[in-house]
Amino acid sequence: MLQNDQLLSAQIDDLASTMKSFTDTDTLARFLRDLCTRGELEAMAQRWAVAQLVDQGVPYLEIAKRTGASTTTVTRVAQWVRRGEGGYRAALDGSRS
Repeated sequence: MLQNDQLLSAQIDDLASTMKSFTDTDTLARFLRDLCTRGELEAMAQRWAVAQLVDQGVPYLEIAKRTGASTTTVTRVAQWVRRGEGGYRAALDGSRS
């Protein structure tokens, strides 16, 4: 039997694989709308906007003002951009291509 962490990891891997399988953004967006609550989608979109601005070197207070995120959220996202698992970095680098 899988432990909770192993089960969650397997579920995350399955979700990531499913998301990777979409070939167009419209279908992926429809999947995300079905999968997530509006609040969850808004939070993810806000964090992505914060990550992009952090990467551009925009000051934290300005990021908070532009995105509506709290300075705590901006700081947390910035920490993950700089010292996270590399997901933000890969996405940021990939979005420039």
